[in-house]
Amino acid sequence: MSEGGAYQRSGYGGSAGYGAQPGYGGAPGYGGSQGYGQGQGQGQGYNNQSSGYGQNTYAAPQGSTETTMGSPYGAAAQNDDSSGKSGMKKSMALAALNKNVSMWAGFFMVCLFAYYYLSYGDFSFLMTCGAMFRMFGFGILNVKTFMSKRATGVSIKTLQLYCLVFFFRLTSIVRHEGYLPYDKSGDWLYHFIEVMSLVLAGSALWGCMGPFKQTYQNELDSFGEFNVPPGTGALFLAVPILLLAMIVHPTLNNDFLSDVAWTYAMYLESAALVPQLFMFQKQTSGVVELLTAHFVAALGLGRVMEFMFWVYSYHELATNAGSKLPGYLALLSQFMQLVLMLDFFWYYYQAVKNATPLVLPSTSIAGIV
Repeated sequence: MSEGGAYQRSGYGGSAGYGAQPGYGGAPGYGGSQGYGQGQGQGQGYNNQSSGYGQNTYAAPQGSTETTMGSPYGAAAQNDDSSGKSGMKKSMALAALNKNVSMWAGFFMVCLFAYYYLSYGDFSFLMTCGAMFRMFGFGILNVKTFMSKRATGVSIKTLQLYCLVFFFRLTSIVRHEGYLPYDKSGDWLYHFIEVMSLVLAGSALWGCMGPFKQTYQNELDSFGEFNVPPGTGALFLAVPILLLAMIVHPTLNNDFLSDVAWTYAMYLESAALVPQLFMFQKQTSGVVELLTAHFVAALGLGRVMEFMFWVYSYHELATNAGSKLPGYLALLSQFMQLVLMLDFFWYYYQAVKNATPLVLPSTSIAGIV
């Protein structure tokens, strides 16, 4: 949040300010032998310049304590300075808070509209709501990236993993209906949201790797950079999770490729934010840009929605042999992601409430990733 800078206000009593005229109080001067009332006030007044009060930086008079304490002007001027800056900060904080509230309020209104008019109101709408959170998050990220023309604080590895998530999920739900929401939103809305999420994730990835690459902080986005080509550390998550999905997956579609694709997207999404959280911890200041924080929070809240759904529906993720292991793994993977994000959610809440930058401490839970 930007400060108001130097105390900028035109001088009292004309452009010359205090001390340029014969002044208050006669020859002895305003606050001592070198005060504002003498010709030497030029060297002892505010800003140490003859232009007086309203120019460069605010400097206290160098006279005796009576200069500020005994004067009806000196103490009042300092109080005005302090209260003015405090009021300006509060106004800016309130404006930022209003923007945050308006943004989220608009999104929740869209969710309510979809629930009442594009859904039967079935419990499975939580899946659609989770997908809407993801799309909203990537929309915020695109606004942040393309309006600021910067890719700072964004993990390309996380974007790459989410592109895989949306791609593999679409290859499953476009061909089969086994993993779609039961309500009317599963007819077309869920597909549309996933397509838009893929487009927005791909757009953000292109922005970070293309026109704004010079602002991308590759030295911080270093997750998995062990004995692999630079920038390919996400393979340490993508490959093992693919093998797991091929071994343990439900069979609601009765099609190996479709079932594995959906399961891979489910498992991979639980780990896709790890590079981003790792990047947060690599930042020496610990400060996270607020729009980037909104992006991560939206993805996390989307996961909360889906977790709530699968807590009551995990038993449906079974194999042909009747094993419920895929459902247990789906719950475990989502639960672990939410545990990693607990401290992030707390500091995000504090930042939004106070309209201040989000600052993650170096000892946060996310530091283990």
